[in-house]
Amino acid sequence: MSLTGRTAIVTGAAAGLGRAEALALAAGGATVVVNDISEPKDVVAEIEAAGGKAVAVDGDIGERATADALVEAALDLGGLDIVVNNAGVLRDKMLFSMSDDDWDTVLRVHLRGHFLLSRNAAKHWRDKSKADGAPVYGRLVNTASEAFLIGSPGQPNYAAAKAGITALTMSAARGLAKYGVRANAICPRARTAMTEGVFGAAPAEGTDPLSVEHVAPFVAYLASPAAEHVNGQVFVVHGGSVALVEPPRIEQRWKLDELETSFATFFADRDPGRMFAATEILGES
Repeated sequence: MSLTGRTAIVTGAAAGLGRAEALALAAGGATVVVNDISEPKDVVAEIEAAGGKAVAVDGDIGERATADALVEAALDLGGLDIVVNNAGVLRDKMLFSMSDDDWDTVLRVHLRGHFLLSRNAAKHWRDKSKADGAPVYGRLVNTASEAFLIGSPGQPNYAAAKAGITALTMSAARGLAKYGVRANAICPRARTAMTEGVFGAAPAEGTDPLSVEHVAPFVAYLASPAAEHVNGQVFVVHGGSVALVEPPRIEQRWKLDELETSFATFFADRDPGRMFAATEILGES
């Protein structure tokens, strides 16, 4: 699992999960480019104090210039091996109350932010693989959410963005595998400033099952050589456990001339609360 000699980029790294991920990667030996909307100097100082190496690049991850600057900073440090897309924001509202800006801001930071940096990294890895005539070392870890699996009613923007990130990750995994890149998505349950309204305060005593410290080690694992055979997967991570999410399957099939017979009967007898949403995953994982 050693990351010695590797260079990583982590977005949204000033605090919370991104900070924990940057520290975990640095502890594994990676040089880390840390990003946030305001320069995350404290994380850099913490990594350096522990004997590691890091640089900070501030900027809005929804801007192309920020993605360009992050890749440039990594290459200046010797290369680009690992990308952890973590940055995000929330603008929770019911669909009927959501403004254009609520929608655009969340999709821009989450989905566009993931796309811009992933696209830049993918181009670098493809070009390097072609120039070398061999696969490269590339690890892409994207941050999805169970919100896309359950269709959170108060988060139509966030759920849609996370569904998009999952699809983006699967496309990257398929399209970049031949170049040596491994792309996976995590759905973390972690108590951060962004999720405090969902999960509330940490317990006053004992271990916090929603601590970011339960997620960061798995991200470091996915970034490591040990994850060479892990590609195109979605994991729910929290409380010291990792759950692999199974792809959707066809439940039932009909012919068009059965719409007024077996199709109608099937749904008349079925629990109307049972939807495409995988709400049961909350208990299983």
